[in-house]
Amino acid sequence: MASNRSLVEELRWQKFPVLDQGYVCLVDCMGDDGAIVQAARVSYGEGTKKVSDDRTLIRYLMRHRHTTPFEMAEIKVLVRVPMDTWRQWVRHRAASINEYSTRYSLAIDAMQGTPEDEWRLQSKSNRQGSEGFIEGGLGQALTSSEAAFHEQARQLYEDRLEQGVAREQARKDLPLCTYTEAYWKIDLHNLLHFLALRMDSHAQLEIRKFATTLGENIVKPLFPVVWEAFEDYRLGAMMLSKLEIELCGRLQAHLQREQKTTATEEDLLAVQPDIWANLKRCRERDECLAKFRRLGLIPEA
Repeated sequence: MASNRSLVEELRWQKFPVLDQGYVCLVDCMGDDGAIVQAARVSYGEGTKKVSDDRTLIRYLMRHRHTTPFEMAEIKVLVRVPMDTWRQWVRHRAASINEYSTRYSLAIDAMQGTPEDEWRLQSKSNRQGSEGFIEGGLGQALTSSEAAFHEQARQLYEDRLEQGVAREQARKDLPLCTYTEAYWKIDLHNLLHFLALRMDSHAQLEIRKFATTLGENIVKPLFPVVWEAFEDYRLGAMMLSKLEIELCGRLQAHLQREQKTTATEEDLLAVQPDIWANLKRCRERDECLAKFRRLGLIPEA
């Protein structure tokens, strides 16, 4: 596999926009697809293996979760991100971070605004999620009041600075939508773990946009073979628990007894384990149903 230094130079400092005023950009990269292969074989140089063998090895490593070779590559990015999204980002602790300091410098004069058609409703089934959008004229009023609050908060901050208040204290009432910037350096293994979680449909939309932009525009071109395996075995894959595998067999046996060719949600309920049967609401059961529908075992409702 050829070195990607020229590609790194081409991508370096390109700001890929996210949200209204955010971005991600590559600062540096150590390693490429070949570095993963080299580490796995504990060898030096290009070696004598064919490219097709390298691809097969990378896919094997990803498929069987042999993670150490992926730790031999690293990327460093610069991100501009709203503080509330950054709070979720930094929960991924296997990275080196240096963030813009509002003790030493003026807070970035940028806040994330919400378009009037992008105000989301609280999910009724998931306490930490959203579903659907607010309709009608309410979105316009929410966006207007948000913009007014942003202006007022910024003015309060600047007034305090003019009155001599220390930057470390003047900043305390800035809203979480205020943008921050940070250098973020992480090895490829932990980066892929971050992307698998934050590109998932269950992740909050804002951080999902950052993760998708980072993955598609930076990681994918720098590590194309790794990315292909990542899409196949992580992003596009699903995990079946021991219980769900057993349920597959029980569901098929149930259909044979009932002389049915197509299963329904009621058929799944008929063979569900006792630990689910007594629960009015069961997220594990709902997730199992969604998996069976995706597999074609139960038609979409």
